[in-house]
Amino acid sequence: MSNPDRFAKPGGVSRNAVIVGSVVALHVAALWALQSGLLRRAVEVVVPAELISEFIAPPAPKAAPPAPPAPSVPPPAPRPKLAPPPPPAPLAIADPTPAPNAPTGVTRPQPPAPLAEAPAPVAPPAPAAPLAPPAPPAPPRIEMPSSDAAYLNNPKPAYPAISKRMGEQGKVVLRVLIGTDGLPQKVEISQSSGFDRLDRQAQEAVMRWRFVPGKRNGIPEAMWNLVPVNFVLE
Repeated sequence: MSNPDRFAKPGGVSRNAVIVGSVVALHVAALWALQSGLLRRAVEVVVPAELISEFIAPPAPKAAPPAPPAPSVPPPAPRPKLAPPPPPAPLAIADPTPAPNAPTGVTRPQPPAPLAEAPAPVAPPAPAAPLAPPAPPAPPRIEMPSSDAAYLNNPKPAYPAISKRMGEQGKVVLRVLIGTDGLPQKVEISQSSGFDRLDRQAQEAVMRWRFVPGKRNGIPEAMWNLVPVNFVLE
């Protein structure tokens, strides 16, 4: 029986050896990778990438809610039709050529319009008469008190005896306030006689007198009055 390897070409034996060696080397490399953890790391790196890609996938869009129906708008009312404007009236054109039988006349210039007369000047109004000042009120009618009435029976002041012996004489003027009842209310010396005894005697005598009270417009009123008293030696 013949051996077929004997008839093979020398180059075929070396090629087979190379293929077998490569397969063995690949198996050895795979075993080494499994032992060193490189294949496990590659698997760990690849698998999370797939999980992340699945996790971050965008969710499906939600269906939008149906839009509410638009409110019904009533159709606009039809506008009334406007009547077309009337055609323009024909314009009259003046014919400068006169008719052959037209009468001719002479035009006279119109007289100028009369000038309007200037209005007469209006006289200024007369100044108003000044108002008369109001009449001053009538002065009141005053009646001064009096002590000369006979019915009053006013005695003369007594002459002091010592003043007679010493020759004292003179005129005393008293200022007397007379009330509405005619009685003296106050007696003051307006002018002295020069002697105190005569002045005091005149005051005491007048304080006992009675007077006709003074009046203003007929109404009694308290008034001051001057009363002279004379002391004269006989």
